[in-house]
Amino acid sequence: MSVIPPKKNRNTQYRYDKALYKTRNRVERFFCRLKDFRRVATRYDRQPYTFMAAVFLASIVAFWL
Repeated sequence: MSVIPPKKNRNTQYRYDKALYKTRNRVERFFCRLKDFRRVATRYDRQPYTFMAAVFLASIVAFWL
């Protein structure tokens, strides 16, 4: 079963999992919110642990807002 719903004007409509689509949408919106932080979006940090620290800080700030 697919996750993304079909368009309304499609001739043959197929089934999709609405609960899984909601979860996918939340994850996509969270990543979009993380990309608002320039340091995370452009991968400014070269070391993996420094980058993950920036991701954690950005996610905490995004959670507060």
